[in-house]
Amino acid sequence: MAEENGAAVAIKRLVFFGVLFVLWQGAYRSAWSVVAIPSPAATWSALSRGFIDHSIPLAAVASLRRVLIGYGLAVALGFGLGVAMAGWRIVQQTLGSLVLGMQTLPSICWLPLAMLWFGPHEQAVILVVILGSLFAITEASYSGLKQVPSLYRSAALTMGANQAQLLRRVLIPAALPSIITGMKLSWSFAWRSLMAGELLYSEVGLGQLLNRGRRLADMGGVVAIMIVIAAIGLLVNGAFFAPVERHVRRRWGVAV
Repeated sequence: MAEENGAAVAIKRLVFFGVLFVLWQGAYRSAWSVVAIPSPAATWSALSRGFIDHSIPLAAVASLRRVLIGYGLAVALGFGLGVAMAGWRIVQQTLGSLVLGMQTLPSICWLPLAMLWFGPHEQAVILVVILGSLFAITEASYSGLKQVPSLYRSAALTMGANQAQLLRRVLIPAALPSIITGMKLSWSFAWRSLMAGELLYSEVGLGQLLNRGRRLADMGGVVAIMIVIAAIGLLVNGAFFAPVERHVRRRWGVAV
């Protein structure tokens, strides 16, 4: 039955992307300018050319290195802030309002500040990634820890657990579903922030390839890089976040 369901999903996706391809081709033929909408053939040509001359793989590796550094720092710092907000009322009352405000601020707003601090260097892009993804994981960690039933805390303390054991063995495992969701959301923010920063960054990267395509009016190249960016996002979700989410749901008996 699972194989039939898998085949049905594959057929639906094939039909969907087939319809999408036809719509794309129709939009290209009806466009007022060949620059406005590239043809699927031109996009495929640009994509193939980018892999043949290694410009796309090199840019993807450089971008992934930057986003992993920024995202890793954001997760570590954001989780620590979330724990502090959940553990101390004064931190939640003061820092909590700032976190909510900063979470609504688009990541691109940090770019001028980062450029003033670090200049047009990689550190500026990484800072934009950190600040663009930090507050989502902070809020998710805080919410997950605060939603742990008080019965769990009471039972652990009654059995002699200290505060460190309570956090490590009870609160964090119970808050994992919320934390994983926050990490997934934070990753999407980090990936978007990276692209925003790299658009104004001259070194190799996917954002730099996007900007080069814009300058050369190469819409096929622009769309090709957009496809690569979306594909990497899907790959990261399928290879890491989806399996982790399934494991956590199974662990808590809510797998679907």
